[in-house]
Amino acid sequence: MNILIVDDEENIREILKDILIDENHTVFTAEDGTDGLEYFNKEKIDVCFLDVWMPKIGGIDVLKKVKEEYPNVEIVMISGHAKIDQAVRATRLGAYDFLEKPLTMEKIIGIVKTIENSKKNKNYEKPKNFIMDTMVGSSFQMQAIKELIENSSKTDARILILGENGTGKELVAREIHNKSLRSNKPFISVNCAAIPETLIESELFGHSKGSFTGATSDRIGKFELANTGTLFLDEVADMSLATQAKVLRVLQEMKLTKIGSSEVISVDVRIIAATNKDIREEIKKGTFREDLFYRLNVIPFFIPPLRERKDDIPLLIEYFFNKICSENKIPKKELSKDALEYLKDYSWPGNIRQLRNIVERLLIMVAQNIIEVADLEKHLDDESDIYKDSDILTKYDDFKLNTAMDEFERDFIEKKLKENNYNISKTAKTLGVYPSNLYSKINKLGIDIEEAKKNS
Repeated sequence: MNILIVDDEENIREILKDILIDENHTVFTAEDGTDGLEYFNKEKIDVCFLDVWMPKIGGIDVLKKVKEEYPNVEIVMISGHAKIDQAVRATRLGAYDFLEKPLTMEKIIGIVKTIENSKKNKNYEKPKNFIMDTMVGSSFQMQAIKELIENSSKTDARILILGENGTGKELVAREIHNKSLRSNKPFISVNCAAIPETLIESELFGHSKGSFTGATSDRIGKFELANTGTLFLDEVADMSLATQAKVLRVLQEMKLTKIGSSEVISVDVRIIAATNKDIREEIKKGTFREDLFYRLNVIPFFIPPLRERKDDIPLLIEYFFNKICSENKIPKKELSKDALEYLKDYSWPGNIRQLRNIVERLLIMVAQNIIEVADLEKHLDDESDIYKDSDILTKYDDFKLNTAMDEFERDFIEKKLKENNYNISKTAKTLGVYPSNLYSKINKLGIDIEEAKKNS
């Protein structure tokens, strides 16, 4: 990757440059914001390490300008005198992370590898890049959701959003925030399922330097970053019971203590949580605290799956056609009448996220201007094993929803394990999760890897 280091301290520039060159990256350096901005006009920069305090133009101003003109560049802010308001502002402006000096080689290499792997795996998301940036749909279900957003947004009441993966739960959370009295304050999103259990408390509450192995500097947690704004806890039901207990205490008192610190920090945060699980079933199983559920579930939202609001499918397709063609500068195509009916009748278990991916695939792969049913059959075939409403789904017919989801998840994980020769790391990478999360799923679902190996 092409990496730019902008810092007025020569030794910082040289140290970072040597580290990153050893990792086979192309590195450019600039001693102030003015020189740094010039590099964006002449080089394709992937990542920029940017100091906060510099002569001529401050780092925050550089961040703002770069994000306006080059939104795909990931910017990591660095500072020797970090303050919470700086971190919050940098996050709101789109900074990937905010690091405090002194910097460590492990931290620098780790953050660059994370960005690089995300780009390679095509799972890379800009801080504010999600399925869609506006709510599309005129069905009675969408009208009800929009009305509920209007009624609840002006309060600080906690909200719990339920719905399948890909239905747009984060979009609803952002819409609530944008219409709230906190709209000009931070919106901080945390995917609780994507963070290893050993790190989630540090991610949420922060930690002090030296509090555990690898804690080489102070870290500001998401609760503190979201102060005066909104914290979105996505996949909240995937938190461990120990973490749930600590979150509950913060919600009760609106006070927290960083790991390794005795200082009590007061926060003013509106909480919006979401999950794709049957949370009452999780309570029955003992995997989710009932008292935390009642703390979060002040105003419940249910986002229906796409198959239950098929009248919105033509509007969503039109939205994605326009958006993807505009972003990629490709000619717009049209669906034949039969092709549109075919897509309306499709089951869409991947919901809006799947629809967007299919639309993008069709726009790229279909040569002619009119997309026909034959094109859909060809390009939807890749997903038939997982998505299509075919005989493979009949085995789940007699199950209740939560049981069917567990059974499907078990089958899917076992299939991917077999494809990757039961290598946990490779399988986790294929599934887009951490190995620790995959281990937890395997144990929870009762998958016997040794037995599966014998039978394969």
